[in-house]
Amino acid sequence: MTNMNQFNIADAKAHFSELVRKALMGEEVVIARDNKPLVRIVPVAPPAGKRQPGSGKGQILYIADDFDAPLEDFQAYM
Repeated sequence: MTNMNQFNIADAKAHFSELVRKALMGEEVVIARDNKPLVRIVPVAPPAGKRQPGSGKGQILYIADDFDAPLEDFQAYM
């Protein structure tokens, strides 16, 4: 975020639309009470794309032969 803008609650209520616009433009918008920051207005992250089955195919190049073998450190618990 580029700039920080701090507003008291009364000013934030009066200029809420402008504060939202500033946050959407990348500015840090903080609402404070008695000059103590309380909340920050930030844009909502866009939803993650839909997962595609098989999209990682071919990315695992090597798996050890003993990949699923019990670890020696756990032998006492088996």
